[in-house]
Amino acid sequence: MNQADSIIVGGGIAGLQAAIQLGRYEHRVLVIDAGNGRSSLCRSYRNLLGWPDGVSGEHLRQVGRGQAEKLGVTFIEDEVVQAVAKGKIGDGFELWGKSGRGYEGRTLLLATGLLDRMPELPGLKECLGLTVYVCPDCDGYEVMDKHTIVMGSGDAGAAMAIKLRWRTDRVTYVNHKQRAVSSKMADEMREKGITYVAEDLAEVKVKVPGRFSGVKLASGVMIEAERAFIAFGGNEVKSDLARQLGAERMENRHIMTDPRSKMTSVPFVWAAGDVGVHAEQVSIAMGEGAQAAIWMNKALLRMNEEANVHRVVIRS
Repeated sequence: MNQADSIIVGGGIAGLQAAIQLGRYEHRVLVIDAGNGRSSLCRSYRNLLGWPDGVSGEHLRQVGRGQAEKLGVTFIEDEVVQAVAKGKIGDGFELWGKSGRGYEGRTLLLATGLLDRMPELPGLKECLGLTVYVCPDCDGYEVMDKHTIVMGSGDAGAAMAIKLRWRTDRVTYVNHKQRAVSSKMADEMREKGITYVAEDLAEVKVKVPGRFSGVKLASGVMIEAERAFIAFGGNEVKSDLARQLGAERMENRHIMTDPRSKMTSVPFVWAAGDVGVHAEQVSIAMGEGAQAAIWMNKALLRMNEEANVHRVVIRS
């Protein structure tokens, strides 16, 4: 069984930042990553300090992993499916992956993130982060005064269209699968001049790689636009390991943590990034990863001190 002082489940932005911080403390750190995180899909983050022209999630992951590996951090590709606490509080944790391999750590960080729900449309993924976006706080700026299509479903898509209206007066909402829109939302869209289309999407049109140019509907109708957002609701919060360990979660499955330390309600289990009560910002994921690592280090140092005292007592 692979053993470590700290196990980090998730090799995205929060997990990598924590791994770097813990590596600089010279702990034995193991990162277990399934390789399909949200950050691996984003082609460009444009609101980060130091990256005025944007940087892809894949680049950040690649550079971050190399930085962590130079500090002695070990990476394993696997999907953790089971986690249990060993013995009494402070005895550590055992995890098992889909591969059948087992892992043992004294402290645990869940940085498993979430996955956006979206249909498999030709052309969609190649535009993510470049001209198609998911977070209005991150990328609302990018649609300023541009014809923007919201590809969504039900109230989730309607809410996104309304939120973007203050950035541009040309917003079209395509309600894929025609889920119900509340009368309140429908009235507000009409008041704000948002074009509403209740029809399935068939294809994302791309003129040049990464450059969104519109959508093709199931009926064959084409709608041209310059930018797009997706908002289908029901994103998958990857917090099942927290549930297995008994950590407190919100009704929407995001993990509750102490605001100062990022520790969950289970001692020696931390959570950082989008799996927590999140703001979907890369910069916040980085900060939470570092914050959790700092407190994980404090816990490990305390464990070492207590173990040394115990050994001295036994010898005497």
